[in-house]
Amino acid sequence: MPDACHPALRRAMAGGKCLAKPPMGKRVLIADDEPNIVASLEFLMEQAGFEVRVASDGAQALELAGSFHPDLVLLDIMIPGRSGYEVCQQLKSDPATRGVKIVMVSAKGRDVEVAKGLELGADAYVVKPFSTGDLVAKVREMLDAV
Repeated sequence: MPDACHPALRRAMAGGKCLAKPPMGKRVLIADDEPNIVASLEFLMEQAGFEVRVASDGAQALELAGSFHPDLVLLDIMIPGRSGYEVCQQLKSDPATRGVKIVMVSAKGRDVEVAKGLELGADAYVVKPFSTGDLVAKVREMLDAV
């Protein structure tokens, strides 16, 4: 690890190297109802320097997407109320949230489920369990492209 690595980046290292720059002002919405997953994702995203909000169901995810204005949503498919598929579709069909990056995070990893998520507008699909370092790197990569 280089000595010049910013402390916030040192905590969010991917592949053993210091990441190039902090994600200044980037917002991540986590939509998942599993407390252990939420705690892990929230910790990872905050340690990587992102501003984070959490929704425990589909309706709350849509509400927070409108008020918090996230740059990216980590979206579980199996959340109560409106499914992650429905949330994704609604976010991508609304001009106000169309540009939000969506990463589906789910234990459902069959080809048909991945294809459905991507067809509805998800920008990426990550199957649980996942590598935390890889997820942080993926989120950072997607937000750097914004």
